[in-house]
Amino acid sequence: MIVVMKIGSPEAEVNRVSEELTTWGLTPERIVGKHKVVIGLVGETADLDPLQIQEVSPWIEQVLRVEKPYKRASRQYRHGEASEVVINTPDGPVTFGEHHPLVVVAGPCSVENEEMIIETAQRVKAAGARFLRGGAYKPRTSPYAFQGHGESALELLAAAREASGLGIITEVMDTADLDKIAEIADVVQVGARNMQNFSLLKKVGAQPKPVLLKRGMSATIEEWLMAAEYILAAGNPNVILCERGIRTFDRQYTRNALDISAIPVLRNLTHLPIMIDPSHGTGWAAYVPSMSMASIAAGCDSLMIEVHPNPKKALSDGPQSLTPEAFDQLMQELAVIGKAVGRWPQPAVALA
Repeated sequence: MIVVMKIGSPEAEVNRVSEELTTWGLTPERIVGKHKVVIGLVGETADLDPLQIQEVSPWIEQVLRVEKPYKRASRQYRHGEASEVVINTPDGPVTFGEHHPLVVVAGPCSVENEEMIIETAQRVKAAGARFLRGGAYKPRTSPYAFQGHGESALELLAAAREASGLGIITEVMDTADLDKIAEIADVVQVGARNMQNFSLLKKVGAQPKPVLLKRGMSATIEEWLMAAEYILAAGNPNVILCERGIRTFDRQYTRNALDISAIPVLRNLTHLPIMIDPSHGTGWAAYVPSMSMASIAAGCDSLMIEVHPNPKKALSDGPQSLTPEAFDQLMQELAVIGKAVGRWPQPAVALA
């Protein structure tokens, strides 16, 4: 349930309404929009009469029920307004959100060594990326596949941030590793395989770093949003959703089926920023450019693209990784689409 205050409602009156509703056994959460203040009510609201709440103050414009099971993630919860996730990087703040320039995240699947990760960071930064992705801990289908270098890779990510000025996004697989990952990462990623690891979701929700939540391989959109709800309910409002392809019956030609239709669906259902990962979504570098352009045209807020200096020798996901040269070219192509839809403030910088 949400309480929409009238435009110009005095701060003291908003506070009084919140305090009054607290005495009803509810937990008010204030959401400040561009024009109005909305108070989200968490608790047992099923039997409450909206008219009864309306009588609490003449400054209340309306009281609405949030019908979706994902209350905080619902767009209704913010009275239709999109949320923003602002992240401070060494080069300054970067905002993920519907009304902001597209944010490009790039880098290798796994952190392999210092030279490789720093070189990749500097190359993708020069092409226009704002964040470096790189796995320190890797969930793999086979127990014999490369699992990542773990804690030592976190130190290499910190070195890459120092050398490039990029923000860092890396995945957490185990609650035991969360504190040391959050110490280094600017954004903590929850991968597809852990989307419904509810104990992990509660833990990442209880820490302050923004969270990137990837869609599970066979998850419905509602299951995905309910997973986001776990993070939001634990107290962390800064969640970014990442579509990375879902598993279908045909895996001969693509690794997954990239669900670009999820972009307009999510835009209608949730206020959270939307990222697309065309690398995992297709599994082949040749398909990444067209899916990236299509995702921008469909209205995504961010792209995550795998880049490796030598994909043929990559320890994981080489076939879907672009070379730095291919990424340079792609960024020039994306700039055309991005400017056409008003999401690209300046062209990507070409390397000399």
